[in-house]
Amino acid sequence: MLKMFKHLKTKEWFSIFISLGLIIFQVWLDFTMLDYSGTLIRLVQNQGSTSEMWYNGGMMLLSAFGSLSSAVVVGFLMARTAARFAEGLRFNMFEKIDSFSTDEINQFSTSSLITRTTNDVSQVQIFITMGSQLLIKAPILAIWSIIKIYSKGIEWTIAVAIAIILITVLIGIILLVVMPKFKKVQKITDDLTSVTRENLTGVRVVRAYNAEEYQAEKFKKVNNTLTKNNLFTSRGMSVMMPTMNAILSLLSLSVYIIGAILIVKANGFEEQVDLFANMTVFIQYAMQLVMAYMMLVMVFFLLPRSTVSAKRINEVLDTIPSIQDGIDPIVEEVVEGMVEFNNVSFKYPDAEEYILKDISFKAQKGQTIAFIGSTGSGKSTLINLVPRFYDVSEGEVLINNVDVRDYKNETLNNLLGYVPQKAVLFKGTIRSNILYGSNGEEDRTDDDVWKALEIAQGLDFVKGTENGLDHEIAQSGTNLSGGQKQRVAIARAVARKPEIFIFDDSFSALDYKTDQVLREQLKKHTSGATSLIVAQRIGTIIDADQIIVLDKGRIVGHGKHRELLKTCDVYKEIAMSQLSEEELA
Repeated sequence: MLKMFKHLKTKEWFSIFISLGLIIFQVWLDFTMLDYSGTLIRLVQNQGSTSEMWYNGGMMLLSAFGSLSSAVVVGFLMARTAARFAEGLRFNMFEKIDSFSTDEINQFSTSSLITRTTNDVSQVQIFITMGSQLLIKAPILAIWSIIKIYSKGIEWTIAVAIAIILITVLIGIILLVVMPKFKKVQKITDDLTSVTRENLTGVRVVRAYNAEEYQAEKFKKVNNTLTKNNLFTSRGMSVMMPTMNAILSLLSLSVYIIGAILIVKANGFEEQVDLFANMTVFIQYAMQLVMAYMMLVMVFFLLPRSTVSAKRINEVLDTIPSIQDGIDPIVEEVVEGMVEFNNVSFKYPDAEEYILKDISFKAQKGQTIAFIGSTGSGKSTLINLVPRFYDVSEGEVLINNVDVRDYKNETLNNLLGYVPQKAVLFKGTIRSNILYGSNGEEDRTDDDVWKALEIAQGLDFVKGTENGLDHEIAQSGTNLSGGQKQRVAIARAVARKPEIFIFDDSFSALDYKTDQVLREQLKKHTSGATSLIVAQRIGTIIDADQIIVLDKGRIVGHGKHRELLKTCDVYKEIAMSQLSEEELA
């Protein structure tokens, strides 16, 4: 938890120090009020002057008002500090997660990262708002109470010491039992988020297969587990309060019994009055001490869960991304639009077998290089090495004669126009989706958007909408068909005007005619750009300058369509399964 405080800014530390001073002032006022109370009791017993009684009573009220005012200001400062801290923490986490490669995201899981950015940050914020005040005030109140108590009589001090020992043992036992469950609760919260997210993203499939009951049962199982753990921790903590109240009542009773014995044994009326006043004030001091312990109990309600949350947040913030920025080195000979793989091999972290092995090829500026192979042959993995979603295990990937690992990520991304297997659209308009992101050219106009849509064969469907480019797109593009989403995604890549296009099976949702026209338009209008295409359909890659055939992570064929029909059995088998002999001829 202490590690979290390094993220506090100067203003937040300033607020904390002001709050600390005000809490000390508040405790001083509370005890000053009790001192005036003791003096007032003595004045009443000794029939003191009315003016002195009014003075002491007025000072008590003034002390109470000052204590209340300090508490309000402290509450405001700590709430503001916690809110600002949580804001900065969420932003730091988002920024850190944004720098993660696919490997780190898979390591934590998407659901866990969502929980850590939301629920865990909220737990820390709650602790700073409430727990930190109590954590600061409780020790000050306890120490001050003990000093005051010790000055009032050893007999009463012993009674209070016994009560404190009992309360400490109680807190220790409950924490030992409950703390492991708090750790488990946050993990189960991740599972709950995962099940909920899975159900919402796959809602169409769930309904199509009448699997609502199955999903409900799945959710119920995780929900019940979370509920049981929460109930266990709540029941464990709920034991504290009634037990502490019982100890408090016994302490009050023992103070009165000890006081009665001392008063009976006292010599003279004045000593009895003094003992009675001391006993009355002592009870108040004892209440302050027990209140300090009750504050600590409230802290122990908040601290275990926030500590677990803080640890989970630190795990994210302390993770070093495997994909690090390069330095954009100066190269003597830059060949624009060139992509080269030199003896590239790749295996996933902690995996034993290589997904790709000894991959070498070169794509010159303006060429179209296609990759084809059976499912699981490594096509998408190969293409994902270019934008550095993963780094190669062996060998090197060069763009413009520079290893991709030497580029700054921003520079590398500005060279690429990437269209993934599953078209990803964001909530907004068609315009905002096509102009999405930065590529170093922020002066793109609507004419550029329309041109990109024309090339991507999306002109007709966009013009057919009521608002054209301002047509609203739902989250994940759920209000568009698969083909429409792919065309918007392709238009987004075209609008960037990159040196290199990467199409990862990005034409699969298009009909054959649209696919053919789109490729012709791409070749016509982006002839200066290099294109890397992963495809399952022979028709999509038949005119490529080079076709690379993959099988079990290795290149088993390399050439043009007609050459491969003669020289590569794997390619011929794929082609024969899709096209007739007449079409192949």
